[in-house]
Parts: sequence; C-alpha cells; structure tokens
Amino acid sequence: MIHIVLYQPEIPQNTGNIMRTCTATNTMLHLIEPLGFSLNEKHLRRSGLDYRDLCVHEIHSSWEDFTRKYPGIYFFVTRYGKKPHSDMTFSTDEKDIFLVFGRESTGIPKSILREHLSRCMRIPMVADARSLNLSNSVAIVLYEVLRQLDYPMLSKSEVIKGEDWLERDV
Repeated sequence: MIHIVLYQPEIPQNTGNIMRTCTATNTMLHLIEPLGFSLNEKHLRRSGLDYRDLCVHEIHSSWEDFTRKYPGIYFFVTRYGKKPHSDMTFSTDEKDIFLVFGRESTGIPKSILREHLSRCMRIPMVADARSLNLSNSVAIVLYEVLRQLDYPMLSKSEVIKGEDWLERDV
C-alpha cells in the first residue's frame, strides 16, 4: 500500500485536493498534527468535493505517534533532497511505501530529514524556485510511484462512460 503523509499541513485547499488524489489512487492519507485548519472548513470541503468523505485517512498527534504506529520505509520530498524523485526506486517488497511532505511554510524539520538522507528527494525545478504547490507535488511524486508499480488496482481505461466513448456518435 502507498501512504501520503502530510507533516503539519497548513492550507485546507491543498489538503482537500490531496484527499481527492488519495481517493482516486487508493492511497491512504496521514495527517500529522497540529493542522493549520479544521477538517470541517468549507475550503477543504470545496476542494475535496465528495471525495473528502471517501478518503481513507488518519490523524496523528505527532511525528513520533505516527512512526510508532506505522514503522516502514519513508521517502521525504524536500527542496534539500539531492536526488530527483524519478531516480528513486519504489518497490513494495511486501512493505508499504510512505511519501512524506512537509508544511507549506517550513517543510519537514531538519531533525527528521537528517535521519533519512538517502531517502530525501527533490522535484527538479529552476534553481531559484523554492517549491511547488503541495497538492501538485503530492500528485507528481505519487504518480511516479504508481508508474513504477504499473498502477496497481487502478483502471487504465474509462469505465463510467465506457471505454469506447470517444468512438461513439452519441
């Protein structure tokens, strides 16, 4: 299973978009407190649409609480990473994959990153850009993991309107 971990997220619209992405990809979401918003905020509801209620997620009181409950292989997305996300090898080997993203304002604490230097990755961008939007970053990295795993349990064709919808005249 793939997990998205948001360390102390601050912007409800980002978290709502991420909930939608997690639901569409069968990915579990973990939120590390404190959160910069309430899960009932209208901005979160609007950006998450009806996926918000379908998203499998857990809230953890601290990083330590989370790691105690979910020991595993953590990958950290940070502007300080020295490898592009696309150079990482994501293999399940029967273990869950945890993709950790930091606060919109300050990222992941240095004390956490230092313990996992070999699993710190950076999304390539121009040298003087600090970061990309959090929800966009989650989608970019998550879909690289899914691509490497050949999109497990995800549909590769249109199901709702039918695979042949573009060919039909109606």
